[in-house]
This record gives sequence, C-alpha cells and structure tokens, in this order.
Amino acid sequence: GSSTVAKPPPEPETYVVAAGDSLSKIAKKLYGDAKQWNRIYEANRERIKNPDLIQPGWKLRIPRD
Repeated sequence: GSSTVAKPPPEPETYVVAAGDSLSKIAKKLYGDAKQWNRIYEANRERIKNPDLIQPGWKLRIPRD
C-alpha cells in the first residue's frame, strides 16, 4: 500500500526591507505592480503603523494569493 503524508502549509513568503525600499517599490519588485503595495501593508499591519515609514531589516510577510 501507499501512505500519504500531509504536507505542512507553505511558509508565508517573507521579504527583508532594504535601505531605500518603500512598500510600492517592494510591490513592484515582487508583484510587478507598485499599486499592489496595500496587500503588503494589510498583511503586516501589526508592524507597519505608517506605510510611508518602513525600516531596513524588517521582515515583512508577502501574501501570494
């Protein structure tokens, strides 16, 4: 017989903010569309209080749905 092993859910993709990054630059790089920045903001609201002020070194969750 064959046994099936349940796969764990995929790890959410993360992005480490670099100096000079903005949410729209990250969105352009990852989604190809700077207007998608709000998806990243919504997924990281507990960390990002002001979407215009993100800090280098922050690890942001990147939604891929």
